[in-house]
Amino acid sequence: MDLDAYTFVHKPAWDRLQLLATRRKRLSGAEADELVRLYRLASQQLAGLQARSADPDLIAGLSVVLTRARGRVLGARVDTAAEIGRFFTVRFPAALYRSWPWWVSVAAVFLLTSTAMGWWVAVSESARRHLGIDADNTALTRPGGEFENYYSEHPHDAFAAKVWTNNAGVAAAALFTGVLILPALYVLFMNAMSVGVSGGLMAEAGRLDAFFGFILPHGMLELTAIFVAGGAGLKLGWTLIDPGRESRPQAMARQGRATAVIALGLVLVLLVSGFIEGFVTPSGLPTAVRIGIGALAEIAFLAYVFGHGRRVVLDQEAEAAGEAVEHMPSYSAQGHPEVVAVGATS
Repeated sequence: MDLDAYTFVHKPAWDRLQLLATRRKRLSGAEADELVRLYRLASQQLAGLQARSADPDLIAGLSVVLTRARGRVLGARVDTAAEIGRFFTVRFPAALYRSWPWWVSVAAVFLLTSTAMGWWVAVSESARRHLGIDADNTALTRPGGEFENYYSEHPHDAFAAKVWTNNAGVAAAALFTGVLILPALYVLFMNAMSVGVSGGLMAEAGRLDAFFGFILPHGMLELTAIFVAGGAGLKLGWTLIDPGRESRPQAMARQGRATAVIALGLVLVLLVSGFIEGFVTPSGLPTAVRIGIGALAEIAFLAYVFGHGRRVVLDQEAEAAGEAVEHMPSYSAQGHPEVVAVGATS
């Protein structure tokens, strides 16, 4: 690489970065975006120069510019509303989509486990004895019994807050113990068993319709959130075992950031499911209507992930591929790398 030519091509962008980093007046929104873009680009260029043992003075000068720009970037005022909007339109859906094979797998295993457990409890008296379940469960399964009364024994708003807190705790346990893998699997298994046992007892009493009538309105979205938490946590744990082509610290830092994004986003998802459980599930609406409301919430979430999230990820990948091509050296007839000047000016 001809360092003189490289410097000549990229110096206008470095000078522009220097100007934005040292300007005393407040930057406009477009200028702030330009500052961040040029800072990222110059950081990549500095890394390339360092890898090629370029002129120390050139490296030192660019390092000074980047230090000033970093201070301006970190010290810049953040548009809170814009950041929140970007979180829910870009970062959260992208993180959900990238991790979908993990949490869809968790969902499949969870549902198979709870279904098998429910069938075993429903058809086998010895299974109920083995699990320590009383022979007489009419207090739980009868109409207006403990299972149904659970959803209406507290005021709606207090109950919604209670289930939101409880579900957030379950999701957090599955998410943040995932790095150790076994604790997360235990949390997921215990919840699958709880759902299966409840369904099995209601089925044994001939009230499976009531079970689904009360569990489905909120349970579709609520369980999906737990599946996402479990899948993201297990993905983080697997990254510790197999970091791929990155170093282990780099891979863990990257996946840790994605896990944190998912954790924050799930707070809102669980808030919605808690609202449905507190106000829709115990309402006097017909069962079909209550289940329909839950189904709409679930469909909206899945469309958010596999529709919008997929588009965001594809756009990011296309942008990354374009940047890679933009900075790829071309080759002269003699086989020597030449500088590509595409996008080099500000």
